[in-house]
Amino acid sequence: MTSSAIAATALCVVLASPAFAETYAAVSNTAVSITGDIELDETGITFENGEQLTFEEQVADRFTVDGQSVEAHVFSLAEARDPVLLNGNTLCGAPVTYVASWETSDGSGTVLAVFSTPQPPASDADMCASYTYE
Repeated sequence: MTSSAIAATALCVVLASPAFAETYAAVSNTAVSITGDIELDETGITFENGEQLTFEEQVADRFTVDGQSVEAHVFSLAEARDPVLLNGNTLCGAPVTYVASWETSDGSGTVLAVFSTPQPPASDADMCASYTYE
């Protein structure tokens, strides 16, 4: 097998491999009643009822939470939307444009915040809702 054939085979394997999604269990009251458990990866979020949000790109890797800068993932959405989730609830009450996630201050869970802002959020001050998972 030539080196170009080996490279092409390796590329096909990489492209055929699905993105690894992590499952998060809802723990906050809002997460339990609105989103349920979620699957989250670098391409988007799948909610317990099967609804999905698809990310366009990561726009930041730091974020301000309660006045402190933390490591985070801030993503723009491919399409602004506010899907209907559990019990007829929606994420934000307005089309979601950005999603941020970061580890809780005690390291026991992950916070997911949603935004309906036209510009990328720099802090939790502009979020329309947050949800906590472990």
